[in-house]
Amino acid sequence: MEEVSKHSVHTLVFRSLKRSHDIFMADNIQPPARDDASDRLKVACKVQDQYGMIQNLPAPGKGLHMAEHIHPDMTEGNQHLESGYEDIAAHVLPGHPYPSAPGIPLSQESIARQPPLSDSGIQEVLRGLPPSEAQIQASRVSHGVEDIHRKAGIPERVQPPGSRALVSIAGGGTKNSQALVPRKAPTMPKPKWHPPWKLYRVISGHLGWVRSIAVEPGNQWFVTGAGDRVIKIWDLASGQLKLSLTGHVSAVRGLAVSPRQPYLFSCGEDKMVKCWDLEQNKVIRHYHGHLSACYALDLHPTIDILATCGRDATIRIWDMRSKACIHTLTGHTNTVASVKCQSAEPQIVSGSHDSTIRLWDLAAGKSRATLTNHKKSVRSVVLHPKLYMMASASPDNIKQWKFPDGNFMQNLGGHNAIVNCLAINSDNVLVSGGDNGSLHFWDWRTGFNFQRTQAPTQPGSLDSDAGIFAMTFDHSGSRLLTAEADKTIKIYKEDDEATEETHPLNWKPEIAKKKKY
Repeated sequence: MEEVSKHSVHTLVFRSLKRSHDIFMADNIQPPARDDASDRLKVACKVQDQYGMIQNLPAPGKGLHMAEHIHPDMTEGNQHLESGYEDIAAHVLPGHPYPSAPGIPLSQESIARQPPLSDSGIQEVLRGLPPSEAQIQASRVSHGVEDIHRKAGIPERVQPPGSRALVSIAGGGTKNSQALVPRKAPTMPKPKWHPPWKLYRVISGHLGWVRSIAVEPGNQWFVTGAGDRVIKIWDLASGQLKLSLTGHVSAVRGLAVSPRQPYLFSCGEDKMVKCWDLEQNKVIRHYHGHLSACYALDLHPTIDILATCGRDATIRIWDMRSKACIHTLTGHTNTVASVKCQSAEPQIVSGSHDSTIRLWDLAAGKSRATLTNHKKSVRSVVLHPKLYMMASASPDNIKQWKFPDGNFMQNLGGHNAIVNCLAINSDNVLVSGGDNGSLHFWDWRTGFNFQRTQAPTQPGSLDSDAGIFAMTFDHSGSRLLTAEADKTIKIYKEDDEATEETHPLNWKPEIAKKKKY
């Protein structure tokens, strides 16, 4: 077996340098020096190519010599074109009564040779044309830019709001005479007056943070779930405790009451989803499948299915009766904090900590749209009870969307807190609850913030216990129920004595803000 010859490091480095030099040597070779013969040949080829048709013209006449207009910085290679300009001026300009070059007067000889056309001359030319052609020529008018674009199939350009509009001049000019006039800047429409909301009841009884709340369809009682692992049912009119349900081994994060069956559904951080029979007050079904804490659930309004979501970044669709998992909707990359169901498309809407909102096709079991306008975690999604719209909340702001494609409508900024929950009633009052106990009330149509208030903490609590985790309106829309970090449930209602005179709308017309995506 032949031995491999050993070389020193110096030899190997030298060979490597030589090979690199051989590879890239061609890039560093200096081009040969230019000579005068090559330059003259290049200029001659260029002259023949670009000026060959007008290079040999007859001798100049008495017309204007364009040699006076040659730029003083002309290089020596182009000096031989000076005589060509005189030929151009004599051959082209005197023979054309309307030169395109501005500021160049016509010679008397050109004017005498080609006088301007008169009206009688035009009529004489038209009489010499065939009848059909003469009618076309006589009726022909100059076209505007819009006519040319329309003929070419170019779509009409839409003016953005606030830009200048083109309007025709009244009383003069042709039909295409137009002028630019400034359009009045659009102003924000005046919001509807809403009476202020005030706190009128505080209910205590839980031993931990109240994390979820739901009102039953008959509007007689409501149910809450808390960090003490207990589900409590309260009378809505009196605030008295009616029932306590135990069964979860961790905080209860989601609750829903079925409008068609006597069932209560709950989910919690113990990964359990339970169905309670309220006639027997016990659990009758378990829905197994979530791999981590379950944070929210919702019932479909027309189909007997249940949607749950959680920290495993999935939304699971369950058959309410058979306990089977119909779909596992995947696509989010972080915790899914909120899920909502509706009968129209899209039937499932979810908000996640990956800063996106997804609209799901329930039949296909996949996402049909992903809304990426939020910059931070989306912690709550709420559907409008009447309009085909929804709102979403994140720490930066609140956004409104229009179904079915999730078109962005407007941005509601100003709630400078981590917004945990949203609620809306049929009177277009949108409420947002913050992690610091702040409540903001908004007019849905205009996005005007007509009231701000701070939820008080119950005696004995720290100021840091002010925090709102969940909220909902009752079915009449006249009472707002909030679940808070000071272990209480607070109920708000409209001030019956307030009028527009006693509580005027603090609103000033201002220029409409652009949409913030």
